[in-house]
Amino acid sequence: METELKQKLKTLPELPGCYIYRDKKGEILYIGKSKNLKQRVKSYFTKKQMGKTARLVHNIHDFELIITDTEQEALMLEMTLIMKYQPPFNVMLKDEIQYIYLKITNEKNPHLELAKEIAKDGAHYFGPYTSRYKAEETLELLQKIYPLCHCNGKKGRPCFYYHIGMCIGPCARDVAKEEYEAQINKITNFLNGGYRDVRNEIETRMHRQIENLEFERAKESHEMLHVLERVTEKQKIWPRDFYHRNLMNFVEHDQFCAIQLVFVRNGAIVGRSSKVFEFVGEVNDMIESFLMAFYNHPNHLRPKELLVPDQLDAKLLAQSLDIKVRIPKKGEKKILLEQLQKDAQTVLDAHLKMLHYAERER
Repeated sequence: METELKQKLKTLPELPGCYIYRDKKGEILYIGKSKNLKQRVKSYFTKKQMGKTARLVHNIHDFELIITDTEQEALMLEMTLIMKYQPPFNVMLKDEIQYIYLKITNEKNPHLELAKEIAKDGAHYFGPYTSRYKAEETLELLQKIYPLCHCNGKKGRPCFYYHIGMCIGPCARDVAKEEYEAQINKITNFLNGGYRDVRNEIETRMHRQIENLEFERAKESHEMLHVLERVTEKQKIWPRDFYHRNLMNFVEHDQFCAIQLVFVRNGAIVGRSSKVFEFVGEVNDMIESFLMAFYNHPNHLRPKELLVPDQLDAKLLAQSLDIKVRIPKKGEKKILLEQLQKDAQTVLDAHLKMLHYAERER
């Protein structure tokens, strides 16, 4: 270790903040945060390191500090700096899975459509859906039950979709704002778990059509019920729970970490994200940084609640993400969190075996 670097290590403050490691060329190698900079930065040079952390320490020529008032401020600053400089030794968020969202557009004649990206456009977004097929089926069902505009919205000749009941009809008549709002409220209720209301409405419609001897239409309504069952037949884990929450757990070994993140909507698992990283420093810091990056990604909706294991600082995450963060102590949620840990262990074991096999083949 160079003399100048040794001298700087003696003057480290016991304060929260961010540290920035640079190489001989002045390029940023790694950005981290800590509630005690002296303790954290010295640990890189006094402890025996391995893997990615050892490679990082070998290349550190200098470092700089940015002092903050709180650990929360340090976490927010760390995220901003990592996004700006993209250091090679930081875990970078690469969104391999393309999530799908249902979107109600914000315009005079709102449309219901699928979206891959969440824009700050005043629209309503629902999801995520990891199955495009499921999202498309849900979209088509809603267009049949609670149609919005399905054309260019210009009044004149009624469009094809208006004739088959899948367009509210601005092409044929004046549609009041209140009528759109009523449909949007019904769609929102459905996507927030109001499946029973929709089922009752379709069944009532079907019985009325049968009484009126409208057997073809009754057959269509019967098919709608089948579609409704398909789009709501997810992995139900909490049947009477309509909360939107995500659950996250992880395992780590030899500077490798596997993360399992599950999306639960209306008591059902609708998707998951599985990641394996080689990381630098403390695993809890890396997990906190990962979650900050994940939920500040423009195409990731924040849930109402995030459930995490007890190794993490739930209070810090809640303040930084501005969502409810809880550590389950018992019951179904704790059991599911433990299962996620087992899943993460399986993924990590497979990854390490793959690396070992690749090393042997060299």
